Amino acid sequence: MAQEDLSKLKIQKNAETLRPAGRRVPLVLIAALVVLLVLLFLYFQGTLTPAIEVEAVTVSKMYPSQAFTLLNASGYVVAQRKAAVAAKVTGTLVWLGVQEGSVVKQGQLIARLENGDVTALKNQAVANLNVARSNLEQARAELNDATIELNRERTLLSKGYVAQADYDTAEARYKKAKAAVEGAEAAIKAAIAALNGADVAIEYTLIRAPFNAVVLTKDADVGDIVTPIGAAVNAKAAVVTIADMSSLEVEADVSESNLQQVKVGQPAVIQLDALPESRFRGEVSTVVPTADRSKATVLVKVRFIDKDRRILPEMSAKVAFLSRPAGRDEQTPFTALNPASVVSRSDRKVVFLIRGNRAIETPVTTGAKRGDMLEATRGVEAGDKIVANPPSGLKNGAKIKVVEK
Repeated sequence: MAQEDLSKLKIQKNAETLRPAGRRVPLVLIAALVVLLVLLFLYFQGTLTPAIEVEAVTVSKMYPSQAFTLLNASGYVVAQRKAAVAAKVTGTLVWLGVQEGSVVKQGQLIARLENGDVTALKNQAVANLNVARSNLEQARAELNDATIELNRERTLLSKGYVAQADYDTAEARYKKAKAAVEGAEAAIKAAIAALNGADVAIEYTLIRAPFNAVVLTKDADVGDIVTPIGAAVNAKAAVVTIADMSSLEVEADVSESNLQQVKVGQPAVIQLDALPESRFRGEVSTVVPTADRSKATVLVKVRFIDKDRRILPEMSAKVAFLSRPAGRDEQTPFTALNPASVVSRSDRKVVFLIRGNRAIETPVTTGAKRGDMLEATRGVEAGDKIVANPPSGLKNGAKIKVVEK
């Protein structure tokens, strides 16, 4: 039994028993190494380094004409030929042949009022004219017969075959027939005048375009009462409002102190808020010879040289008054950089794009200098935010803080 118990005795040889005591790595040292590695990583990532304060600027699109712009002003597009088309008489609108946006020609029928009463008057005038013409034919026949009889009586009287009284009767009949012809002719003129008046009365119920234009608004509908006075309840004074699109001009307010920089015929560039990517050539057409006392401004009208169907009345506009006309090569926008934003790195030029709180070094290709700005042909686009004046120690990926100035 004792021999069996001794055979069951064994020595446990695990890793901890075999490891020499002098080669153990303390857990504290391991933790310190981990912390050191994390700190090094954060340092090189820039998390532990202080942020560099920089000023940001946005890359923009510019036009060469901005280099020789004397003055800027704002205003609105206004049609110089505009009309609220109405009727000359009061009546019910029974037909409307246009709507908003319709193109109309001068004299084109736009709408029609109820005109049954004046049409009846015209028919009556036509009948009266026909009666007057028949009366004239009858009077002329009577005059012809009276003329023949008078000549015969004159011949017979000279030969003594008839009495003087017979001749006098024939002469009186002739004069009466002649007067009847003149009266019939006058009646025809009166009938023609009445017919013309009826035509005018009918024309008053027909509303026509006074000039070539586009319909801006429809002010009345079929069934509305239209009156030139417009004082009646629910009555409409105008049927449509139209404008001549070829007469569009920008009306801008110019400060009195800057008025000496503006003159008739001066070139200008027009930008519409509705079409921000487009520029339109313009020319000063009128400087209104009066000032607005409340605003201390003078109204200046600028006509469009470049026509575009997208230009509509009442659009907001900005006008740049130029010192000289812009050439064809000066009408294309370019990407503009402030020269102070560009840094030379050996054989290349770079800017620092702002991405979050980092400055990313980006190579750029620049072109000619245009005024105070530098043209960028490659590397950046309009809308990019870059460091305005990079510090000498700024590096790629550096942590930055944008400050307002």
